[in-house]
Amino acid sequence: MILANAFCLFFFLDETLRSLASPSSLQGPELHGWRPPVDCVRANELCAAESNCSSRYRTLRQCLAGRDRNTMLANKECQAALEVLQESPLYDCRCKRGMKKELQCLQIYWSIHLGLTEGEEFYEASPYEPVTSRLSDIFRLASIFSGTGADPVVSAKSNHCLDAAKACNLNDNCKKLRSSYISICNREISPTERCNRRKCHKALRQFFDRVPSEFTYRMLFCSCQDLACAERRRQTILPSCSYEDKEKPNCLDLRGVCRTDHLCRSRLADFHANCRASHHTATGCPADNYQACLGSYAGMIGFDMTPNYVDSSPTGIVVSPWCNCRGSGNMEEECEKFLRDFTENLCLRNAIQAFGNGTDVNVSPKGPSFQATQAPRVEKTPSLPDDLSDSTSLGTSVITTCTSVQEQGLKANSSKELSMCFTELTTNIIPGSNKVIKPNSGPSRARPSAALTVLSVLMLKLAL
Repeated sequence: MILANAFCLFFFLDETLRSLASPSSLQGPELHGWRPPVDCVRANELCAAESNCSSRYRTLRQCLAGRDRNTMLANKECQAALEVLQESPLYDCRCKRGMKKELQCLQIYWSIHLGLTEGEEFYEASPYEPVTSRLSDIFRLASIFSGTGADPVVSAKSNHCLDAAKACNLNDNCKKLRSSYISICNREISPTERCNRRKCHKALRQFFDRVPSEFTYRMLFCSCQDLACAERRRQTILPSCSYEDKEKPNCLDLRGVCRTDHLCRSRLADFHANCRASHHTATGCPADNYQACLGSYAGMIGFDMTPNYVDSSPTGIVVSPWCNCRGSGNMEEECEKFLRDFTENLCLRNAIQAFGNGTDVNVSPKGPSFQATQAPRVEKTPSLPDDLSDSTSLGTSVITTCTSVQEQGLKANSSKELSMCFTELTTNIIPGSNKVIKPNSGPSRARPSAALTVLSVLMLKLAL
């Protein structure tokens, strides 16, 4: 009898262990409601392949055209269309910055999310996939160029922004795209029109989207000890064409213009999501992720909301769009709040200083903790200072990048080469949570061992 009972108990526990160890156990409450992210272009293709989703999507776009949210939701057909789409990949789709069909992806995203919130929101959710990798290795690379750890006397005399320009000129792609935007942004159209601002912005976007960040970041965020270096840093984006204008517009008006363009609107929303100062983290950044903030800042360059350093102070880092809050009327408080997100942004300032110093916090990357306004679910009812001659995906992957920089100028045989490599590790992270899913692991892995311990004790008791 004892042996029969022991056999039954063993069979029951074996079935339990199998269910706990199976992949389906990951579908439990810990991941309830979370769906793997799909880019909006792919989500649109999936929706188009299903007649019900496709027809509802067309209906919703018609509902949103020229109507406010309350009017739209008062229409039963519009409400039914929204309910169907909330269960489709379209509702949770995101885009990747710099992807091949980025504009198309963003148009699809905003076609659903615009009009689903109550009026004009101060902060909008970012349409981009969250950044889960870190730039600690690039920070260390920057520290070598900035002279951190070297002779303090030599480091103090170095112009690190000039060194960054020289490093760019040693990379064919960086040199080509940098030369292109400098030429376009410096080209005078007429005595009254100093440049073609639209073409200048386009060339800048191409540079920052297509050149690796180990080059662009060093030019934008280089550390400075004197005015000459800081002025070169300020001149990186050719501000006389790309940034400054005859008059400064009101910041809320500038934001309104930006939000009429899907790309500009998306980059601004991404900046707020990744750079909004947080008092709950060590760095002042959401999820302590400097990379996400610096990438979002660089992503706004080349749009109406282009930010830049306001002066040539080598130590006091203050950035701002070209705008002010004069003429805000009863919206002055909101305008000042918007402007402070740039001029007094603790997260952005710390990130720029950390990159220039080659330091980073020693924390594991997490999904963004910033709570932006989410679309609601409806219940089912001038020239540079010196001559030009000086001049991301979810999943687990290891990307190794190497670059060669000569220590003494650009001539190939005048100095020895310094070759540096860095490795960037990215991990799968569930958006909106702090859980990291490592390959071949999961929450159920620890449970079988505990159950085996219980089984051993029961078998021992039965044997006795």
